[in-house]
Amino acid sequence: MRYRPGVRRAALAMATLSAATLVMTACQPGDDGAGAGASPSGKRAGSTSSSSNSPSPAASSGGTGSSAGPVGGSTPKAPGSASATSTPTTKTKACAAESLKAFMYQAAVRPQGTGTGAVIVEFTNMSGTSCAMRGYPTVAGAANGSPEKNHPLAVTPTGSSPQVLVAPGGKAWVKVTFVQVQGEGDGYCVSGADPVTYPTLVVALPSGGAHQLALEDGVLAECDNKATVTAVTAAKPA
Repeated sequence: MRYRPGVRRAALAMATLSAATLVMTACQPGDDGAGAGASPSGKRAGSTSSSSNSPSPAASSGGTGSSAGPVGGSTPKAPGSASATSTPTTKTKACAAESLKAFMYQAAVRPQGTGTGAVIVEFTNMSGTSCAMRGYPTVAGAANGSPEKNHPLAVTPTGSSPQVLVAPGGKAWVKVTFVQVQGEGDGYCVSGADPVTYPTLVVALPSGGAHQLALEDGVLAECDNKATVTAVTAAKPA
């Protein structure tokens, strides 16, 4: 069967139009391939909706929708910020002498010898509010009832001196270590000096007043009129 020229031209035009349509359809956005119209990331060009697999703001921050700190835990605390005795957050008045009750006893850990060796002075806050204590005490030997006629000892401070907050009914301590008496009987001093005894001791704090104290049993015996002292501490010394 032979086609007429007009029919052949119409058939050729239709074939050309069909081919063009196929090419245009292949270039439309929405294909899964990385053809024309696809973005470099593989998402459809011009898409404004987020993918269902995209993490939400809460998930990407590691939280549950609220503002949170670092993933996996709370914000670390600054070093020492948890110590209420050495790093107070508010200013507190110094403990007044009349608000402190002082008590003295012989220390368990003391130099070898036959003298007193070392004593611990315990301060109790008898007021109804917290107060602050800080610093190294001065020490003097004294006769009973005559603290104003005491004999000061040369003191050597040891250790750090943090501020100590003492709650109502709370306690703080200082330790006084003497140059120990040696030998039996009246004893002797390694330096060659004579041992000295005192019925009482006057311990004075920088802002907590002076306290005249005696041991419950015996007198204070020491050499060279020297002593080593700790600062006020919140930890009970041995």
